[in-house]
Amino acid sequence: MNFKEFQASLKQATPPHGLSDALKALWLDANQQWEDAHEVIRDNTDPASAWVHAYLHHVEGVLWNADYWYGRAKKKRPNCSTQDEWQQIVQALTA
Repeated sequence: MNFKEFQASLKQATPPHGLSDALKALWLDANQQWEDAHEVIRDNTDPASAWVHAYLHHVEGVLWNADYWYGRAKKKRPNCSTQDEWQQIVQALTA
């Protein structure tokens, strides 16, 4: 699935089948389901999941926890809006 297809899928009632947990969490977050997104991602430890986990805590405003997960993902907290960050992560994970 590419970025445009992922964005188009946001209009569906449920996430598309076959998404990675990282993309599923981003889909849920974009559909105002932060708690469900966190539930999907919280036990995963791969770098993509850690990056999304960091993003979710950034959205939540719990920066110490976000920074911990950015470190696990080997990323730095970006200096942009969380909307821009969401787009950057989705683009990277759908490339």
